[in-house]
Formats: sequence, C-alpha cells, structure tokens
Amino acid sequence: MRLEQDEIVAFKTVGDGGGEGDDVYRKEEKEEEEKGAVSPIAVGFPLMRKLVVVGYALTSKKIKSFLQPKLQGLARNKGILFVAIDQNRPLSDQGPFDIVLHKLTGREWQQILEEYRRTHPEVTVLDPPDAIQHLYNRQSMLQCVADMNLSDSYGKVDIPRQLVIKKDASSIPDAVTKAGLMLPLVAKPLVADGSAKSHELSLAFDQHSLQKLERPLVLQEFVNHGGVMFKVYVVGEAIKVVRRFSLPDVCKREINNPGVLHFPRVSCAAASADDADLDPGVAELPPPPLLEKLAKGLRRRLGLQLFNLDIIREHGTRDKFYVIDINYFPGYGKMPEYEHIFTDFFLSLVPYKKKSC
Repeated sequence: MRLEQDEIVAFKTVGDGGGEGDDVYRKEEKEEEEKGAVSPIAVGFPLMRKLVVVGYALTSKKIKSFLQPKLQGLARNKGILFVAIDQNRPLSDQGPFDIVLHKLTGREWQQILEEYRRTHPEVTVLDPPDAIQHLYNRQSMLQCVADMNLSDSYGKVDIPRQLVIKKDASSIPDAVTKAGLMLPLVAKPLVADGSAKSHELSLAFDQHSLQKLERPLVLQEFVNHGGVMFKVYVVGEAIKVVRRFSLPDVCKREINNPGVLHFPRVSCAAASADDADLDPGVAELPPPPLLEKLAKGLRRRLGLQLFNLDIIREHGTRDKFYVIDINYFPGYGKMPEYEHIFTDFFLSLVPYKKKSC
C-alpha cells in the first residue's frame, strides 16, 4: 500500500516483549514508578484491569510529536494502551481496538477506514475520513464558521472575505477587483493537507504581484490583528487556548509598496507569545463562552473531535474575531497539559471501561 504523506515507521506494539526495545520500555517503566508517575498496578497491565486500547496509524513525525514519554506513562497509569497499526496487515485482523487514532492521507487508506467503521461500529474512529476531507480544502474549510453567523454579547466571529483562484493567473487582478477585495491579500495554497507546503503563505501588496503566485490558491483579505493569533485546540469538549506571534500589522505606507512577502510558516512552538510583554488589548484571550459556543457548533457541523482554530482579533476592537484557518489533528504536543486532556478524553469515549478501572 502506498501512503501519500511522510514516511511511515516500522510499526511495533508499544511494550512488545523481546529485544533492546523491550529493555528500554521496562527501564522507562521502572524510572516512572520510582518517580511516582506510574502506580505498581499499572505496570504490566494486570488482567484484572480492563484496558482502553488505542490503535494508532500516524506518520513518523506525528508519532514523535504526539506519543511523547510523558503521555505514554500517564496513559499506562490510567489503563490506556497504545498499539501501532500494521499497515501491511488487514485492519480487521488487528486489535481488538476501542479507539482508532489516525492521521494518514491517501484514498486507499480512507477506503480501508470507511470499511472498518462499517464492520466495527463499536470502535470509535478519530476522526471519520469523509469529515476530515472537508478541512483539506480551504474553499470549504471556513464555510461552516460563516454559516454559524456567531454573534452574541461576548463578540462576533466571522471569516475574512476570500476568493479562490484555480487557474489562469492573468485573470487574478480582474477577479480581485470584481470581488471587491482590499489589498493587501494573504495567499494560501488551496489544499490544506498538513504538509509543509500547505502551511506556506504570502502577503501580496499589489494586484500585479498576484499573478506570480502559484495556483490553485485562496486569497484572503488581511486583517490587522496586533501581530498575535490565538490557537484554539479542541479535544472533544475540552478547549485550550494559547497565543502565537503572527504577521505584523500593515500600515498604509506599506500598502503602497509593490511586491510579495513569502512566509514558510507563521505559527510554531518557538513563536509562543504567552509570556511576551504585549498590549493588554492585543493579549486578552477571546471570551471562553464565545469559544465554547464556536467549538461546540463546529464539532457538530464538521463531525470532528480533534482540530484547532487559528483566530485573530481585529486590531482596535475588543470583540470582533476572525477564524483564518482550521487544522485537523494539529501539533497537540505543543498544547499545555495535553497529556491529561487526551487521557481523560480517551477514557470518556469508553465509559464502561473507565468505571471498571
């Protein structure tokens, strides 16, 4: 089977006996037990304890960032076992699983998962492949936010005005004028599949420069937001918000300068703004009730449990917010306390086993 993303590691059940890997695993267990991180009953998973088995199919990069030792130790302590899914064997022959956690691309993998969901309705698949596909296209990604028309006493949530360009670069200036979009414009790849290329963006200051951009793409009106964005992580009903540095505000003088600025990736762990000395009007987090309503509505409309939102506040306002991107199964390893949030989430999906622990 050929997968269309990062290299897939040689899969191995966490904690399989034999070999050097098993020695490392047992050493980690001993160290965690000595630190008090793992209770004796959790080590080795005695039969009297009903385990929550999470089968995972992730890229090597996602395994490294998500399945960190602290998460695995806490999971063992709570009776959660992570088991790697072998891509070379039929999925139905593996397990049994309570939960299947995945982030692989490719039509063949999608078909395998859909068939597995049909024949194993008792297993929770995070998340349904057809629902995930909705977020891989920036043309449809934000439509759910616009359809919510969310506005209450805590604020208003909208999306920037945008335009999709699929071909014919020479027509871009006329299309922008006809759509009434105001410069500068943020240009993003139309496909948002989690690859490095899909995170690249450009800031165009004049219509002529737009013809130089690679298509297909989405053009969004740039909204000044104090150079800070809010990453809103959603894990089921749990929400966690962090600040990240973003593109700086653009003044009127800069708008008159022709050209395009390219940015490989704007938001990353190194760009955390949580401890920065910021203007209070810029740093203030969006109101929790507003985020809860937004997240709940998107979970229902998208049919997803694991995603994050990139949100900005229009500079000079306190309650006008824009969702500029939605990502499926983002880098949760950067989210504070993600280990506790995820283990609680997994247990909530299999309540009968939680009560038996």
